Amino acid sequence: MLSGKGFKNVYNLSGGIRAWNNEIAVGPSDLGLHLFSGKESTEETIIVGFGLEQGLREFYLDMANRVVSAEAKSLFTKLADIEILHQEHLFKLYQDITGTTVSMEDFSTGTVQPAMEGGLSTKEYLNLYNPDLESEQDILSLALSIEAQALDLYQRAADNSPDDNSRKILQQIANEERAHMKRLAHYLDTI
Repeated sequence: MLSGKGFKNVYNLSGGIRAWNNEIAVGPSDLGLHLFSGKESTEETIIVGFGLEQGLREFYLDMANRVVSAEAKSLFTKLADIEILHQEHLFKLYQDITGTTVSMEDFSTGTVQPAMEGGLSTKEYLNLYNPDLESEQDILSLALSIEAQALDLYQRAADNSPDDNSRKILQQIANEERAHMKRLAHYLDTI
């Protein structure tokens, strides 16, 4: 099953998921799927994805304003800036598909509704993981958890989408989240 989803190295974990000690997605199987009904056009799928990236960016910026340590502020700002790259990619896809020349600012303020990636609210993430927002390790662990939730949501939405183009876009976004998780995990290993 996993190799069919593009995983090149698949390992059998003795003890199953209960033995796994890293990030996993949490919540019911329909968590966040209200954002993707399966009836969205390709354009609407991109708009929802952009909104999720925007919501996460706003979360990181809000956290940067709440913390005291310069290192924590810097890390939250860096995480927020990474979300801009995701937004730019989705915006380019939107322009390519629709042929519109709307500015990114007009698109993000007039078309998109921000939401948190993964289907949980900011408060739910903070309550669930209870991170020390001054600790770089806890910040990165929280970011990894959010990205795991987002990856899971995009994969479930892709699996539920009857539209081939929307499914491809959702799978592409899921792959980007997977790559983002790898970068975050690598950075976490270095601190």
